[in-house]
Amino acid sequence: MTIERNVFSTKDRLAETLADAIAENLNAGLDERGTASLAVSGGSTPKRFFEVLGARQDVDWENVAITLVDERWVDENSERSNARLVKEHLLAGPAAVAAFVPLYAGTPEPDAAGIAKANAALDCLPMPFDAVVLGMGNDGHTASFFPGGDTLQDALNADGPLIAINAPGAGEPRVTFTLPRLLATRALYLHIEGDEKAQVLDKALQTGPVESMPVRAVLSQNHIPVSLFWCP
Repeated sequence: MTIERNVFSTKDRLAETLADAIAENLNAGLDERGTASLAVSGGSTPKRFFEVLGARQDVDWENVAITLVDERWVDENSERSNARLVKEHLLAGPAAVAAFVPLYAGTPEPDAAGIAKANAALDCLPMPFDAVVLGMGNDGHTASFFPGGDTLQDALNADGPLIAINAPGAGEPRVTFTLPRLLATRALYLHIEGDEKAQVLDKALQTGPVESMPVRAVLSQNHIPVSLFWCP
């Protein structure tokens, strides 16, 4: 699949342009069905983008539902929680009234009961997503599709919507939307920053096993175009 490359000189300019694109996606969904949905990634990269998007006043946030692409299986009080990151940086200002659907279900482990509970909470999400924003790690993972993941093949192929995964590079046990569910979106973005990740992306775009760089599963699919947003 051809990747639409959007390159920016600064992180602020990237954040503003990506927020413009997402706001347009959400407003299109709101115009069509009265509701809209967005799935975002965690980590440090999207903080500025979250702050810019959350400040938008031209989105009817009361009718928008926001969830995460994936999550560490930790309480929201943990500094490792992606939900905490979203609440602190995105669900502020005008976007504070949006509905937020977390993926962590409160069980000690992401066992069958915990995943079933998390899946049930997703029933309120308008589908397909109006936009999905992915990130990428230096090991070539995206969402929680990690090299060496114990359920990687299911994460890439199963219906889901959610699946638990453990991997050497993941730290805590994780829960992630499966790839088919993430591709059920009207717009798909890959947001990366820094020269090192640009080099990782270039490698991922070369022919090679998906298992070693799972982001290849996103880059090689033919279901939905990928819009790359990158800055040094």
